[in-house]
Amino acid sequence: MMQKVSISRLTLAAGMTSMIPPAFAADAGFITDATATLQARNYYFSRDFSDIVGPNQQSKAEEWGQGFILNFRSGYTPGTVGFGADAIGQLGIKLDSSRDRSGTGLLPVGSDGRAPDEYSRMGVALKAKVSKTELKVGELQPNLPVLTFSDIRLLPPTYQGVSIVSNEVDGLTLQGGRLRSTSLRNEAGDDRMRAMLGRTPQAAFSDAFNYAGGDYAFNNKRTSFGLWYAQLEDIYNQRYIGLKHSEPLGDWVLGANLGYHDSQADGGKLAGNVDNQAFYSLLSAKRGGHIFYIGYQAMYGDSAFPRVFANVSPLGNEVPTYEFAERDERSWQARYDYDFAAMGWPGLIATVRYITSDNVSTGMGFEGTAQERDLDIGYTVQSGPLKNVGIRLRNVAARSNYRSDIDENRLILSYTLTLF
Repeated sequence: MMQKVSISRLTLAAGMTSMIPPAFAADAGFITDATATLQARNYYFSRDFSDIVGPNQQSKAEEWGQGFILNFRSGYTPGTVGFGADAIGQLGIKLDSSRDRSGTGLLPVGSDGRAPDEYSRMGVALKAKVSKTELKVGELQPNLPVLTFSDIRLLPPTYQGVSIVSNEVDGLTLQGGRLRSTSLRNEAGDDRMRAMLGRTPQAAFSDAFNYAGGDYAFNNKRTSFGLWYAQLEDIYNQRYIGLKHSEPLGDWVLGANLGYHDSQADGGKLAGNVDNQAFYSLLSAKRGGHIFYIGYQAMYGDSAFPRVFANVSPLGNEVPTYEFAERDERSWQARYDYDFAAMGWPGLIATVRYITSDNVSTGMGFEGTAQERDLDIGYTVQSGPLKNVGIRLRNVAARSNYRSDIDENRLILSYTLTLF
């Protein structure tokens, strides 16, 4: 068995890193420290629209797809500078879609409004490491306060560029990078990046996204502080400051997540006058399997909150259906999570959340308001032949007086196989 695993590892490593110089791939450290996983993801997504606002009068978006995500991470060659490679292969297969129900974000949309039968992509990142500092060039999946990793559909997005991460000082993580293009969650090719202001995609494209920042964890890692800068060239620049803290108090653990973004138009101002200051706070209290949250979020300035299309953000009241990030919007959140392991049912978790907002500057002569109720239930099989198979059900009701109402359902089946 061990011999078969070694052969499989060598074959996969060689196949996914054929672009690597042979001297790197042949090194034992490159192969023996490598890891690989294959995730299968079956995703059903449905949105019903009512009281439709805007030119798109489509009343329903509904699609079903099967995705496969292969992740390979090599080890490093020995020496002062270690070299290696990471690779990701993705395949999306259409199971159900039609021209009048496309646009869920699960599958590409062709020029005729139809989704293709399948789409795929493979990307490689070369990496080099000195001490505790790592440089990567190629296919990247950063997860930052200014560019949140948004794995919320069939396949995750990727970016093409360069990044550096340094952990030389205990508790301090410094990062920087320049991204030149993106492969969106429902596309196979590369594309230039553009912005969203609130819920509205912008037409103008940028040549690059630049970022730099760091997070410092202290107080036995119960407290962390972050400071970041980002620039979507000629569209917007953004500064971020964040604080997270958890405090044990008897049988309870109290938590706080606070953040502030300050965003302005950049360079050629291709998306117009971007001017937004966003504050959020999310407080939590955990006891046993129970976690209670309350949150407040507010937008200031002359525009909605900017982000790279089509990503979520780290805002405290950010949810995948409504963003609660329009111009002047104020929102409040109440959320409850329960982990049924506390009752002897490990693997079963549930979340219910309600967010309400007001004070939206709609530009239509009245104040905008919105509400959203989310229910999420997830279960991961703990033993037997289906061990590690996960199922997640999401039901949403979102209502507003200035944008389309949405009733949404998602059903996601997933399984991750560790290859080595």
